[in-house]
Amino acid sequence: MNRFPLSTALVLALAAAAGAAFAHGNEEHAKKPKTYDAAKVADTPFGREGDPRQVTRTIQVDMADTMRFTPASIAVKRGETVRLVARNKGQVLHELVLGTPDELKQHAELMKKFPEMEHEEPHMVHVKPGRRGEIVWQFTQPGEFQFACLIPGHFEAGMVGKVSVK
Repeated sequence: MNRFPLSTALVLALAAAAGAAFAHGNEEHAKKPKTYDAAKVADTPFGREGDPRQVTRTIQVDMADTMRFTPASIAVKRGETVRLVARNKGQVLHELVLGTPDELKQHAELMKKFPEMEHEEPHMVHVKPGRRGEIVWQFTQPGEFQFACLIPGHFEAGMVGKVSVK
């Protein structure tokens, strides 16, 4: 005898499908408006969310299914607030996540274990094919940092770029 009636099985299947639809990088996630609130800005080792009114320049970074960013390296001045515009020129979902090399590596490992993990942080943007997204970031610390696509398999394939802050 069946453990679940057909209607229960159908509800469980629909719930599972809905969970996958609203996972990492879904439409609503990409369209959610971001508002800058200085009181909620947290410092990180690689900077902090930037005030859009303080942007000094825009840097476009293209993402491709070859698992590469163009440009693969960017340079900014310490204290500079930039708008990073990530354009997905590929056919699959990509993301741009800022961080230290160690943080990005740890996050990539976590993404392998939980590929449908949802998160929204000011230092990351998920971009569907043919679309674009942006990050406004103030680089407050000098050093070498990275940006990467942490979707399982992309980071491992070399989808990593460098940020030099001087």
